[in-house]
Amino acid sequence: MIRTIAKQVKEYRNASIVTPLFMLLEVLMETLIPYLMASIIDEGVNTGDISHIYRVGAVMIVCALIGLCGGMLGGRFGAKASAGLAKNLRAEMFSHIQTYSFSNIDKFSPAGLVTRLTTDVTNIQNAYQMILKMAMRAPASIICALFMAFMINARLASIYLIAALIQGTVLIFLVKHATQYFQQVFPKYDDLNASIEENVSAIRVVKAYVREDHETARLKKASENIYRLFTKAEHNVIINAPLMQFTVYTCIILISWIGAKMIVADSLTTGELMSLLTYCMNILTSLMMLSMIFVMISMSVASAQRICEVLNEEPDLTNPERPIMDVPDGSITFEHVDFSYHLAPSSPQENKAFADANALRPDGKEDSREYVLSDISLEIHSGETIGIIGGTGSAKTSLVNLISRLYDVSNGAVRVGGHDVREYDMETLRNQVAVVLQKNVLFSGTIYENLRWGNKNATDAECREACRLACADDFIQAFPDGYNTHIEQGGSNVSGGQKQRLCIARALLKNPKILILDDSTSAVDTATDARIRRAFREDIPNTTKLIIAQRISSVQDADRIIVMDEGRINGFGTHEELLASNEIYREVYESQTSGGGDFDEKAGD
Repeated sequence: MIRTIAKQVKEYRNASIVTPLFMLLEVLMETLIPYLMASIIDEGVNTGDISHIYRVGAVMIVCALIGLCGGMLGGRFGAKASAGLAKNLRAEMFSHIQTYSFSNIDKFSPAGLVTRLTTDVTNIQNAYQMILKMAMRAPASIICALFMAFMINARLASIYLIAALIQGTVLIFLVKHATQYFQQVFPKYDDLNASIEENVSAIRVVKAYVREDHETARLKKASENIYRLFTKAEHNVIINAPLMQFTVYTCIILISWIGAKMIVADSLTTGELMSLLTYCMNILTSLMMLSMIFVMISMSVASAQRICEVLNEEPDLTNPERPIMDVPDGSITFEHVDFSYHLAPSSPQENKAFADANALRPDGKEDSREYVLSDISLEIHSGETIGIIGGTGSAKTSLVNLISRLYDVSNGAVRVGGHDVREYDMETLRNQVAVVLQKNVLFSGTIYENLRWGNKNATDAECREACRLACADDFIQAFPDGYNTHIEQGGSNVSGGQKQRLCIARALLKNPKILILDDSTSAVDTATDARIRRAFREDIPNTTKLIIAQRISSVQDADRIIVMDEGRINGFGTHEELLASNEIYREVYESQTSGGGDFDEKAGD
């Protein structure tokens, strides 16, 4: 864990090295000042030697200035190193998340990732700054003060040496118990962020159903969970403050009492007693600083573990050693494909071993594991338009996700352009397979900026042509600012149908060999849906088009149609062939053409 975090110091390594050195310089100067003060009192004030007072006083001023500069430079470089570490951690985490496959992302909630990138990194930043500055300063101050105190009088110095040992032991005990609560509290931030994210993103639904009080109660509950755990942790840590104060005052009283007797007996000078009292405060104050360091570290350990979970998560999908860098055409072949979201090999060579390992259960019976897709075999020619229909949960989306290798198959193979998708460079493959997902996402920015997600170098004319094909040009031109209209985050200022058409246009700008529309015209009227399909047929005839839909009218003019049922292909053929031979397709067609209904409403239900 420490090694993983330390790797992100990178270019701030020098700042991390000089910060403790400057803090050590400050401590050395602070340690000399009480010793010089004792000299002023004993050899200057008591003897009336003004010149000695001036000389030693000048040295004290120089030491104070040097210590001040050391502290300022230590603070400056410490802030630079800690802020730099936080910057690098966020950048590395975000970059690493971009390499995740869908199966990797499924392991983390969006709110959890946000918490790790914000709250957890901030905890690491604060802890690192504390470690660089105080973790050097406090122990060095204790050691230097003890050394000087023992040089002056070992008998009195032993008092706060014992006190320091007792206080340190108690501190370790308290922090150990507090850490248990800190490890529990940060996952609760995930629940809090999830509640806020869900409420803000769905604020229109919340208001439509007058659920403000319910959502407020949810947030209050999440906040109270954090409050409760933090309170328990602080109850453990807070005991340290009065205990420290008791130790400080006890040491001062004992040193003053014993020291006064030693002054009377001429075995200790007044200046030395003052120095010892100053060193006593230095030692116990440094112990207080150490307690703060331990508390901060105990908080950051839980955060560091959560950050390392993200950084150490290995992407399930990786490029082969010698990837294919060109997709010949848009042909698609499924060869006896099985797919499970939890178990999937990462290369074609693992298929056989994977199948053999899971063929039998430990009791010798056949594997009872359920696949989302089972024994899928089909062949799609380049340039074909393929419709895909099926009930909710029939694995339509899972089927098309395998084409662009958003997931890997568990058994069998998916081929695009005659090659197994696992043989391609993933960026090359995904640039040739454009997917318009069920959940259409637009980003804050102009319409032009959103469209150029498909092709960052697209000209204005190319953007408008893509929008024409997607039947989006008309409503865009109706906006006062046209293609420079600003889209709010999530596309909240456009309708569902407008959002779908913009996403289709964005996909078309990739000029892909395969275009997948995952129920992406559900929010547009049937006339517009027909215009979009006609534009596809006439303007991009060489692109393989896969259209997932619930409406038979959206797919009936496709070259062929796949009927999915419980993760299997129930039928595959033209509209006329399926009407004649496939019972499921015929029932849905009759249901929809006789007065409504969708795929999930079968005749006779």
